[in-house]
Amino acid sequence: MKKIILSILLFACTIALFAQSEKYKSAMKDKIAALDTTRDVTTLKDLSASFERIGDAEKTQWLPYYYAALAQVNAGNLIYVSNVSNPAELKNLDPLADKADQMIGKAETLTKDNSEIYAVKKMIGSLRMMVDPMNRYATYGAKAQESLETARKLNPENPRIYLLEGQDKYFTPEQYGGSKAEAKKLFEEALKRFDSFKPATDLDPNWGRTTAQYFLSQIKS
Repeated sequence: MKKIILSILLFACTIALFAQSEKYKSAMKDKIAALDTTRDVTTLKDLSASFERIGDAEKTQWLPYYYAALAQVNAGNLIYVSNVSNPAELKNLDPLADKADQMIGKAETLTKDNSEIYAVKKMIGSLRMMVDPMNRYATYGAKAQESLETARKLNPENPRIYLLEGQDKYFTPEQYGGSKAEAKKLFEEALKRFDSFKPATDLDPNWGRTTAQYFLSQIKS
């Protein structure tokens, strides 16, 4: 009888864990899809908060915190594009970078030596630099580049590495090392990597292909 009761309890626990896992996956998939298509700062901040709540509830999953950080960076990039000619507004990027740093730090405690973590760290460094490029490049530009090189070392097949490099070349003035021709090569390389890249799960990072395609469409042959 004890064995029967124990078996029933184990079965019930398995069912409960499975239900929890499916609920987690469903919530994540919906929000990841929204993250890929959202171009609104407030909505991105809300998505970040939602991912953070999922991470706090799950406790052992790194992806919710990763996406929470990415949503903050994406919000910052939108603010930058809208205010590139209004430097006074760019100070608003720092709080977003602070929150992104907090979230990616939590993600990193749950996954070690992860190329995707360092790709987002690179993006956070770039976001901070954009507040005041002339005065911040030496500090945050160097940190961003260091994070990108770590991402490459951990997984040279990660297509987001080449996407981020391409964006750097695209936006950097030629007198400071930028080049649309070099950016084009990097975006093309990113697309090649995307063709062979397979995320570990349906929830793992797989963003960036459409961004690379967009930038390629903006570069004249």
